[in-house]
Amino acid sequence: MQPIDLYFFLQYHKCIMNNDLIKQAELELRDQFEKIDEIRDYNQFKVLKAFIDNKVAPEHFYTVSGYGHDDLGREVLDKVFADVFKAEKALVRVHFASGTHTLACCLFGNLLPGDKIVSVVGKPYDTMLEVIGTEGDEETRRDSLIAHGVQYSEVPLLNDTELDFTAIENAIDESVTMVLIQRSKGYSTRKSLTVDKIKRICEIVKQKNPNCICFVDNCYGEFVQKVEPLEVGADLIAGSLIKNPGGGIVEAGGYIAGKEKYVNRAANRLTAPGIGSEGGAMFNQHRLIFQGLFMAPSVVSDALKGAVLAAKVFEKIGFNSSPKFDEERADIIQNIIFDAPEPLEHFCKTVQSLSPINGYVTPIPEYVPGYEDKVIMAGGTFVEGSTIELSADGPMRPPYVAYMQGGLNYAHVKIAISEIVKNYS
Repeated sequence: MQPIDLYFFLQYHKCIMNNDLIKQAELELRDQFEKIDEIRDYNQFKVLKAFIDNKVAPEHFYTVSGYGHDDLGREVLDKVFADVFKAEKALVRVHFASGTHTLACCLFGNLLPGDKIVSVVGKPYDTMLEVIGTEGDEETRRDSLIAHGVQYSEVPLLNDTELDFTAIENAIDESVTMVLIQRSKGYSTRKSLTVDKIKRICEIVKQKNPNCICFVDNCYGEFVQKVEPLEVGADLIAGSLIKNPGGGIVEAGGYIAGKEKYVNRAANRLTAPGIGSEGGAMFNQHRLIFQGLFMAPSVVSDALKGAVLAAKVFEKIGFNSSPKFDEERADIIQNIIFDAPEPLEHFCKTVQSLSPINGYVTPIPEYVPGYEDKVIMAGGTFVEGSTIELSADGPMRPPYVAYMQGGLNYAHVKIAISEIVKNYS
């Protein structure tokens, strides 16, 4: 029998076992955890059924080289994603460099000079502003949507926090080609959008203009609820494979799903007209993407439990957090509002110090491409930039919000929260 490492034993008990605050919070969260488990089980069956219905087999793990023609595994992978998200067609590719790249292909593929896009959630996520062309240097702006003749407008939020459905209705007419619906809050303090709110937006838009494309940035929202946006009226969705649907093991890429013609247009933008979704070698990533999707409902479930625990604990110690522990969840992100830069930095530094990768590194605020303000980022992840793995970040601007997301397993999130709150005990 191996002797117990006394230092480890003491540190473990100090961090977890003697933390009455965490124990009490978990007892009070039983009902919320049961609801999350129910959503997990529903989504796991949905994913499993898509695998079975499409007869996924070991031969679908092998890829072709060169142009990537006649790739059976790639075709089946697209069909599985299409079934999971209730789409006419899906495009799942490692060639997407990021979620922003995936979204940009949807925008540039479906908008022509003279078309108009309206963001109905106020200002979109920081990196999208350069794609649209409202921010960025001269060289960046020349490649933006606006530079290509696309018109753009925003529907402001009510009090910077709530959707203004009346204003959305007034903003939509026959001239609007597409509405951008960003499901997650991004670096804002508004509430992320539940599927019910996305449904209401789509209903308003379609009543005013049946031909308008309802495009949902689905990042951070996959498998958080039982229903996905395409099931409630959205025409097109997109997301990143190093977020929820990749299950924490996919190394790169993104997905697009929705009506076939809109997906095909986005595919032409990713590759080239005439190639579309028929080309592109997948570099032996099929198995990881299949397996990551299969794992995703459970991984998302653990991340949600970690977010709910954070909401409860930080509320107990006096910080404002959003969403509240008992609110309906729309994504995996938890806001903790510190109202000062120092606790935001401490939060991120502690998360980094308890990361499995680069735990010895100290994050500092710095300018990051695509962001207007300095940003502090904690992300000691196995996949660079993966936000289904436990990470935390925030722009160094009032009200100094930490955006915590992810967690490959609940235990890791629990350890990190336990360490952070020691500073306030």
